[in-house]
Amino acid sequence: MSNPFFKNTGPYEINDLLKSINLKNQSFPEEKVIDIKDLSSSQYGEITFFHTKKYNDLAKTTKASYCLTTENLKSILPSTCKAIISDKVLLHTSMITQIFYPDSVNDDFDTTVEDINKTQYKNKVKFGRNVLIGKNVNIGSNCLIGHNSIIEKNVSIGDNCSIGSNVIIRNSLIKNNVYILDGCVIGKKGFGFFPDKNSNLRYPQVGVVIIEDNAEIGCGSTIDRGSLSNTIIGKNTYLDNQIHIAHNVKIGDNCVIAGQVGFAGSSTLGNNVMIGGQAGISGHLKIGNNVQIGGGSGVIKNIPDNTRVMGYPAKDLKNFIRENK
Repeated sequence: MSNPFFKNTGPYEINDLLKSINLKNQSFPEEKVIDIKDLSSSQYGEITFFHTKKYNDLAKTTKASYCLTTENLKSILPSTCKAIISDKVLLHTSMITQIFYPDSVNDDFDTTVEDINKTQYKNKVKFGRNVLIGKNVNIGSNCLIGHNSIIEKNVSIGDNCSIGSNVIIRNSLIKNNVYILDGCVIGKKGFGFFPDKNSNLRYPQVGVVIIEDNAEIGCGSTIDRGSLSNTIIGKNTYLDNQIHIAHNVKIGDNCVIAGQVGFAGSSTLGNNVMIGGQAGISGHLKIGNNVQIGGGSGVIKNIPDNTRVMGYPAKDLKNFIRENK
């Protein structure tokens, strides 16, 4: 599911799209493209992108009609997916995403918010002082919202949730029995841009943050919404204070993550993962189920199921202890 809150301005004729991003040397039979999505969620009539061998398995089974990719990777795509060759796959993907979703690049403050006392939630929610609520917000029963918190536009909050003080939430789907503690920022755009000599090109962020049932987000934590996919926190997962989760990260169920851990974009954690404080997880990695990562570790490669690692680069715990006696 992409972000249901940004308006899709498509469809667009495929050759017109390519001309608009200066890929004029390729042309296809006239056909309209209705959306842009990631490899796993894209369907017939949509365009996707494939830029690294890390996603070979997803590329082999993508249902997209078109894919921005490189000459070296095009053979991995199924015959039903037409390759669009690019030497700047991510840049061209960003440009097409911005065409479909022009409102997704900037993240200015929400001008639709109003005091909760002027909304339908005045008598439905227990709240502190200076609480603001935006448009297209749904809040379930038996919820609490602390002082100076802002639930900006496009947020759904389930039943029995507790939102602390000085919290900002937007573009997020929060399920039942979720605790979001003081000072969190949830659903703002991720850190996506392409450096240029004169100015940086921002990457559109059209995903959402999804926080599943019974999760807890510690004080001062930041969870960025996804770019083309979603950022997901699994059921019964607990985050300590001051954790940063970048766009497209997916954390499984029953995970426990200690303070000041940082996740780079598009990494995936399995279920029952435990991570010690101040560890760092690089981007586009896959961490298996039942993994334990020691505090201060630097994870720069995939970790299989049922593994305990520590150090930088993170290695098997027994080897780490042996080498550091």
